[in-house]
Amino acid sequence: MKCYDIIIVGGGLAGLTAALHLSRKNHKVLLIEKNSYPHHRVCGEYVSNEVLPYIKRLGVSFNSLDTKSIDTFQLSTSDGKFVKSKLPLGGIGISRYAFDHLLYKNALDSGVTFRFLTVTTIVYRKDIFEVATAHGETFNAALVLGAYGKRSSIDKGLDRAFIHKKSPWLGVKSHYRYDDFPDNLVALHNFNGGYAGLSKTETGAVNFCYLASYASFQLERNIEDFNTNVISKNPFLSEFLRKAVPIFEEPLTIAQISFHQKKAVYNHILMCGDSAGLIHPLCGNGMAMAIHSAKIASELICDYLATKDQNLPKLEYEYQRLWNHNFGRRLWTGRQLQSILLNPNRASMAMKVAMKSPSLLRQLIKRTHGKEL
Repeated sequence: MKCYDIIIVGGGLAGLTAALHLSRKNHKVLLIEKNSYPHHRVCGEYVSNEVLPYIKRLGVSFNSLDTKSIDTFQLSTSDGKFVKSKLPLGGIGISRYAFDHLLYKNALDSGVTFRFLTVTTIVYRKDIFEVATAHGETFNAALVLGAYGKRSSIDKGLDRAFIHKKSPWLGVKSHYRYDDFPDNLVALHNFNGGYAGLSKTETGAVNFCYLASYASFQLERNIEDFNTNVISKNPFLSEFLRKAVPIFEEPLTIAQISFHQKKAVYNHILMCGDSAGLIHPLCGNGMAMAIHSAKIASELICDYLATKDQNLPKLEYEYQRLWNHNFGRRLWTGRQLQSILLNPNRASMAMKVAMKSPSLLRQLIKRTHGKEL
């Protein structure tokens, strides 16, 4: 049985970035992902510029894609009060369909081994990891990086604490043709029980992705009724849904989205991206966080594998420390912002303050973003 330096479970942004980073440092990397590329994912599809210098250092070029340069943020309450602000760093609009596929092709060229399988168990014993799949295959590695997303059956097998708690959130995403939407804008619009993001992707399509509570969603029969009877109460979203033309045959959905706190290391597995902690989508920075976490994990792993006297507890401690240092405040800020925006009275008061003091809004945006890597 072939033994790898590291097995990465999950091929989203965090997993692909880590695979590319580690393979560039000549490590034997196996990435196991359920679905072949390219494919869509439920995601806001706005990437902060903070991570682009790092991505480019890994040899990834966006020249073949017409990514949108985004520098303006718009926020509205469910009744249509709104404020706009320039983004401190800005970012790009790119679909996960294109971004993941671009990273995948770069990782292939760099020597990463890919297997498109479903992982069932990850076990650590006698200083080696064993990763088993639903097809009966097993793989061994010195280290495992968990980058399989928001929640998985793997979490149940590991008995992670958050998996047993209720997760009252549903995510929905679709692409639309809507030429009137500005290329440089990312918008966040509230509605009763949730909020929706709008931004353009490299194809010119507008990504419409929203998070809704089950309490509000279950009052309607389906997504179409929910869009009509709940989301369209926001005048901005009403105009968008009235004029925009859907591109997907059916919207993509994801259930049981959990914002409960997670540990970045569990059963000796370094968790990366959403597997380690999920920032509220209203902060618009989940994609950058996933990439940044991959950078942190990869750099520590390279140092660990280069050391003869390998100390796994030290590696785990340092990764958890750096995760908390880089993302702890962002996650806390996201939780506070969500509690405000989902309360109509508090949201209205906060909007009045933001309209009078745009600099305060820019400071809040900075608290959910990092510096250029």
